[in-house]
Amino acid sequence: MENGEENKDAKTMLMYNTQKRRLQLPEYGRNVQKMIEYVKSIPDREERNRQARAVISVMETINPQVHLQEDYEHKLWDHMYIISGFDLDVDSPYPAPKPEELYTPPVEIPVKRKPVKIAHYGRNIENIIDLVASKEDGEMKNAMIRAVAVYMRQQYLIWNKDSVSDETIFSDLVKLSDGRITIPEGMHLSKLQPDYYYGRPGNGQQKAKNMMRMKNGRMKNNRK
Repeated sequence: MENGEENKDAKTMLMYNTQKRRLQLPEYGRNVQKMIEYVKSIPDREERNRQARAVISVMETINPQVHLQEDYEHKLWDHMYIISGFDLDVDSPYPAPKPEELYTPPVEIPVKRKPVKIAHYGRNIENIIDLVASKEDGEMKNAMIRAVAVYMRQQYLIWNKDSVSDETIFSDLVKLSDGRITIPEGMHLSKLQPDYYYGRPGNGQQKAKNMMRMKNGRMKNNRK
């Protein structure tokens, strides 16, 4: 019999918090929640009111930062009602709050997003192209156009393993700019080495292969 009672006590002590009732306001802890549950069970109203005021004092001690708020005592009583599940019948010095007053749903903000024009380039490149298109013509803008084109070629080769011509990249760039960008005459992109290709994000094996290729290239140069 004694062993059975000991096992029962052990099970109670080992009960995980996830198996217990959810804390409404964790900053006050489970003991305060138990106190409020006890207050709710007191049949005598006068005694229930007295115990409720005692719990308010405990809550004030546990959560002293509440003093930083205006009308902090009102806040404490609101917190007590929240912890009780809005099921506390006591004579509070403040009107009992209603759940709908405290838990107003967030206002949904509509987000308008344009569809991506060319998927393998992504959305960010469109924002960059918008920025480049707004610049005045000149050497700086030409350098930016070329940098964007190089990046676009890299993105193209991540998802399309076939080689791509400069003309295709330039055509896509003009398309993404809605014709606001004109490719400078005679612009060419640097040639890619035949054994170099881009891997998709997270492809660590391809990254290692590229690093080995670069290392071997340096070793060959050193032998010359």
